[in-house]
Amino acid sequence: MTFRFVARVAGAEIDPDGYFVEAGVAERGNGTGFVLMFQHGEDEPDKQEVALGFDTHCLVTADQGTAYGCVREVALTGNVLRVCLDPSSLAALGLQDAEIEATLDAPAEDVARFREVLPQVLEYGRPDARPVRIGI
Repeated sequence: MTFRFVARVAGAEIDPDGYFVEAGVAERGNGTGFVLMFQHGEDEPDKQEVALGFDTHCLVTADQGTAYGCVREVALTGNVLRVCLDPSSLAALGLQDAEIEATLDAPAEDVARFREVLPQVLEYGRPDARPVRIGI
């Protein structure tokens, strides 16, 4: 099955000190409800991050469910974001469905920023954990 929702918030942030890059969408205008926050940490992962498998992108959900390297495919066509996740990550993320479809009903400039930064997040880290398809 595919979980579908309308995201009224979209945005992205790049920390000027290089500690994180994030792009996300949320169901409600105040940033709550169903949330998908795509993130990566520092420019170069340290030895501990590599050893723990944290040397890739991270997805965080509303209840702080977190999984690393779990996005298999992502496409943003018009105002529809489609995300396919590794099924083994669903329990950690607190999700039921490996496919998510969000209709972005956020300000155009926020969607444009999200569209610009999301590929940067997902292309971070070790190649074997990157999505097989990024269609942005």
